[in-house]
Amino acid sequence: MHEFSLMDSVLSTVEESARQAGALRVLSIDIVIGDLIQAVEEAMDFAFEALSEGTICEGAELNMTFVKPKSVCQDCGCEFEHDVFHNKCPDCGSIFTTLIQGKELYIDKIEVDMPDEPSNDQT
Repeated sequence: MHEFSLMDSVLSTVEESARQAGALRVLSIDIVIGDLIQAVEEAMDFAFEALSEGTICEGAELNMTFVKPKSVCQDCGCEFEHDVFHNKCPDCGSIFTTLIQGKELYIDKIEVDMPDEPSNDQT
């Protein structure tokens, strides 16, 4: 189940960034996952719950956006979405295509809880 290793990497990056920013805790994490990564949403949720327990990310909301594969035809220039197994150009039938999206995995946004700024009142 490679979702655990994927989520471990995501959480490590999020935790490091949040701590460097001085955050108290992470409120939400938005990630983008290409369909060709073949990550199962339920398994990603499970891995997140298991791996975030006891960390600065525990209780955070995890939002996942899945991206369909998209390629460009090297013969006619057509850009097209396709499934995991079929990337033949729908316009000219060429098999000479280049993948331009669908293998990504990145953190799009992190929302954190920051400590209150110290007051400058001297009364």
